[in-house]
Amino acid sequence: MWSSRTCEPYMSVTVHFIQDWEMKTACLQSSYFPQDHTGEHISEALQDAAASWKLQEKHLVAITTDNGSNIVKAVELNGWLRMQCFGHRLHLAIGHGMNDKRVTRAISLCKRIVSCFSYSWKKRRHLAEVQIQLGLPSHQLITESATRWGSRQQMIERVLEQEGALAKVLSNDKKTRHLVPTWQDLEVLEAVQKVLKPLQDFTDALSGEEYVTLSYVKPVLHLFNESLLACEEGDSELCKSIKTSIVEYLNSKYSDPTATDLLEMATFVDPRFRATYIPSEKVDALKHRVVLEVETLLADQSSCQPPYLHVPTVPEAADGEAAVAPKAKTLASFFKQRTATTTAPTMRGAIENELSSYLQSASVESDTDPLKWWKDHEVVFPALSHLAKKYLLVPATSSPSERVFSCSGNIVTCHRASLKPDAVDRLVFLAQNL
Repeated sequence: MWSSRTCEPYMSVTVHFIQDWEMKTACLQSSYFPQDHTGEHISEALQDAAASWKLQEKHLVAITTDNGSNIVKAVELNGWLRMQCFGHRLHLAIGHGMNDKRVTRAISLCKRIVSCFSYSWKKRRHLAEVQIQLGLPSHQLITESATRWGSRQQMIERVLEQEGALAKVLSNDKKTRHLVPTWQDLEVLEAVQKVLKPLQDFTDALSGEEYVTLSYVKPVLHLFNESLLACEEGDSELCKSIKTSIVEYLNSKYSDPTATDLLEMATFVDPRFRATYIPSEKVDALKHRVVLEVETLLADQSSCQPPYLHVPTVPEAADGEAAVAPKAKTLASFFKQRTATTTAPTMRGAIENELSSYLQSASVESDTDPLKWWKDHEVVFPALSHLAKKYLLVPATSSPSERVFSCSGNIVTCHRASLKPDAVDRLVFLAQNL
């Protein structure tokens, strides 16, 4: 849901699928949405969008959204499986972790410093001169965006980088001397920077749409718990408090059984991880679930059923042939060596054998593209490949839909302003190639 520059409401819907073992994304529609943005109205709009594009709900694996209460309710009303956007969830976790008066004061001070330089070209000019004198990089200050936690970390990092130059410029003006950070403020900012800096790359990495992202969520959560956000010797009390709060928040939000099942299945069919990040006591249950789901997928796609799952039948006797009466058993027949009869495996047995081979196959490097791996091994694991196609296509964040906003807004603006057709065509081309 988004608003154009003229404050008109729209709804954009994106679809994600795997074709020839490549991730594909398309914007289905950006439609005018004049109704109130309630869960009921959004639910109906999503149903209409699916129906107009002839999309069958049974093929919907999950819908990735932010955590707005209206969209959450809409998905519940439709009975769809929802994947909470990892970027939004991490943003909320960090905000929850920094709910401390000392952090609030220090960040407020950073904002006022940035604002002071944003509205004064004289101070920006003076800052550039002082940067040269002190040998600091000629960087501008960064303004925080309320909807992107990464911008807060970048703002803090830039203020700490330019602290010497900022203090000199601000102290020269009696109206801004009170904005010079104290040593207590700097300690707080350094603690926040120490916690947030290692997390900076994860939101961006998990926001891609041309590669697999969902299978990374459980490994990333494990990395947060065991390494990046684990309390270390030498951490300040504030630093430990922020780390603990972020980890506890994320663990609680991803403890929902439905979300856990989705993440575990996506991780399991990623050849880089398989059962590595699945609790040992849950592996057997997950294997059983895999077998049952593959059976269902093959039943739905009977035309794609592998040849080895076909069980041959014994030909019946031709019409008119006399039935041969069996000979009576002799005592010696009980001592004859029995010969093993070869029978074709049942569907479940074949899937279980394939699953066992998949788990025992050679390990894969962490930088391997899982889709390329499955493309190369589809012949070896034909049944499991259906499961991989189903779960690896789900995006971990709602960024692909959010990227549509700016281009859709520009296209709508062009039509409203009656720009030349070639300008509109260029924007349409840009939107299609995002």
